[in-house]
Amino acid sequence: MIISYHVKPVLGIKTLWVTEITHVKDLSYFVDEQRIGPYKLWHHQHILEAIPGGVRMRDIVSYQPPFGPLGSIANALFIKGLLEKIFDYRTVKINETFGKSF
Repeated sequence: MIISYHVKPVLGIKTLWVTEITHVKDLSYFVDEQRIGPYKLWHHQHILEAIPGGVRMRDIVSYQPPFGPLGSIANALFIKGLLEKIFDYRTVKINETFGKSF
């Protein structure tokens, strides 16, 4: 499955992001990988785990910013923190919708 959407990763500049779901193991995990977008590399594994009363989703994200050393500096200054905020927000929304998991 190919998913295309727009993101604003830096300074509100709209950027096309195309990801592909590359691996799926039913009721266990799925992986999306960037095909076009703001990162040099993006590999995101969503791990699904049955728990009493529901399902827990954990993420393993491997990414590399573009622009070599400048990208590494940008990552340390704001990219890493921005990604943490995005995943924290998603956790809040999932908990609001489906209930908090422990």
